[in-house]
Amino acid sequence: MKNAITDVPGIKVGHAQNLAAGTGCTVVLCEEGAVTAVDVRGGSPGTRETDCLHPANSVPKAHGVYLSGGSAFGLDGAAGVMKYLEKKGIGFDTGVAVVPIVPGAVLNDLVVGDPKVRPDGEMGYRACLAASENNTRQGNVGAGTGATVGKALGTSFCMKSGLGTASICWGSLVVGAIVAVNCFGDVIDPATGDIIAGTLTEDKSTFANSIKIITEHPEKKAKGVSTNTTIGVIATNAVMDKAGALRVAMAGQDGYARTMNPAHTIFDGDTVFCMSTGAEVGAGARKAESELNAVCALAAEVMASAVINAVKKSASLFGLPAAADIKRR
Repeated sequence: MKNAITDVPGIKVGHAQNLAAGTGCTVVLCEEGAVTAVDVRGGSPGTRETDCLHPANSVPKAHGVYLSGGSAFGLDGAAGVMKYLEKKGIGFDTGVAVVPIVPGAVLNDLVVGDPKVRPDGEMGYRACLAASENNTRQGNVGAGTGATVGKALGTSFCMKSGLGTASICWGSLVVGAIVAVNCFGDVIDPATGDIIAGTLTEDKSTFANSIKIITEHPEKKAKGVSTNTTIGVIATNAVMDKAGALRVAMAGQDGYARTMNPAHTIFDGDTVFCMSTGAEVGAGARKAESELNAVCALAAEVMASAVINAVKKSASLFGLPAAADIKRR
């Protein structure tokens, strides 16, 4: 076990980024196809191909999920993922063409680095070329390259975040998560209840506490903050249909709520995908029908761990301090 989403059999992860511009993208590939669903709870989402994932709709599986910076501009990068998969003959067979199904979501990182540089088709393609079942990279990579947290006082008092991953094994069942954390609120360690990254005080020496700013000092809060959104994927080898995968995606949002305060704000586009590979491991793929509650419970736990890893593994960039910098003070 690598404590990464790539512990789930059949899952590959690839990243591409432009550190100088402060943006990037991440691809989660399942070339055999995965039963996929999505849950969107933030008030400012940026997504593509999410309607086809609804349990009532006909597309049975997705072949990858695309996570990106660049706000709505970054959705262009999914075209590169489709190009890569089409070249390999992977996709939904329409009879006249094989169409890769690549849903995705974006976060707004335009405030970091160069706002004129965004993930595009070429970057999405490069991420696919880098995809591996052994990828465990975290921090300032992929969709987390320009991620920040704690914007209740505006972006002048926010902190650097990044991309995190984690996994849990229960017998032959594996549940993994990957997430780019770019929330409006603070990040809380559920083990201690302490803020570990978030809105800084005016002297930037400690945390201002976003909830107190919102509820006790509304005159201080930033106006119209929209440079947010946390996006992630839960993957599992459990066998389930799209309705079951939707329940798991919903549970993944509980991981957000345990670690971000506030979560799911009108300024966030918080989105969680679930990919069920049904891939064999050990004695074989676990049937989820009688274990769905357990899978959902593990999904919330593993997503919370991935969020904490995203913050702890990130490093200062463009003058924005990371969690480790505040801890040393």
